[in-house]
Amino acid sequence: ADWRPAAPSAQKIKKDGSGQAPQLAFTENPDILASVAQSAAAQAGRLFCVGFAAESQDLAENAEAKRLRKKVPLLVGNIGPDTFGQDHNALLLVDAKGSTALPRASKLSLARRLMGEIAARMADASKGKAAAS
Repeated sequence: ADWRPAAPSAQKIKKDGSGQAPQLAFTENPDILASVAQSAAAQAGRLFCVGFAAESQDLAENAEAKRLRKKVPLLVGNIGPDTFGQDHNALLLVDAKGSTALPRASKLSLARRLMGEIAARMADASKGKAAAS
């Protein structure tokens, strides 16, 4: 999650009869993906980081911006609200070469295809690392 309560309650927040919702303040969670992507292991090519983005609009633009901000080699995006609770999805793979659309299919089919795409990119990265040695 991007956000968490700034001051979690140790107990249930009960109704007080006022009809007013409790006031909650939020604080941003640490960016785990960006931290891992910038780790020494990732920078040395020992990790291949993949980010995911469930967007509500402007998928291509938001996915590319997130990929650059997080500094990951691959960002997998989708229009989240369209797929919540559904058996089908469509994905957009964004990397330094551009974007590739994986058209609407079952989530299982997309997962298998995505694993193949990740494996191919990892193999390419490994070849590039070996050639540079």
